Amino acid sequence: MIELLVLDVDGCLTSGAITYTESGDEIKSFNVKDGLAIATWIRMGKKVAIITGRKSQIVQRRMSELKVTHIHQGIRDKKEKLDEILKLEELNYGQVAAIGDDLNDYLMLKAVARSFTPQNGVAYIKDSVDVVLGSSGGDGAVREMIEQLVLADGLSERFLQEWL
Repeated sequence: MIELLVLDVDGCLTSGAITYTESGDEIKSFNVKDGLAIATWIRMGKKVAIITGRKSQIVQRRMSELKVTHIHQGIRDKKEKLDEILKLEELNYGQVAAIGDDLNDYLMLKAVARSFTPQNGVAYIKDSVDVVLGSSGGDGAVREMIEQLVLADGLSERFLQEWL
C-alpha cells in the first residue's frame, strides 16, 4: 500500500510556466483540485513530500497551507533526497508513488513502486513510468494520480469520508 507521495512542482503541480513580473517577482498557479486531493491524502494519515529542483517562496507557502511536512527545494539529486525521507519516515520504496515530468525526476521515478507523469511530461519520462496521466501538469494531474492510487489501494470510501 502506498504511504508516501513524492511530488515534483514545475510541470506537475504547475503547468511548468515560470512568469516574472516587471519587478522580478515570480508567479506560479496551482490547481485547487490537486490541493484538495493532497489535503485529503494527508487527512487520511498518509505522507506527502515535495522534491523540486527550483526554489520558490510560493511553493513553500502553498505546501505549508496544505500541511505538507516534507518540502525540499533546490534539490539536484531527487533520489538521494528521497532516500533520506524514507529513512526518516521508516518507509521503503515499495510504499512510495511519485510524479515527475522531466529528466531530473528519472532516477527517482525508476526507484518507486508506482511512477506517474502528466500528459505533458517529456518523452523519456513517458517511456519509463508506470502511468502517463490524461491530465497535464497544473491541470489536475496530481489529483488524477491520487484518485488512481486511492482506487488501486481500495481506499475510495475512506477518501470520500474525509469530506462527508
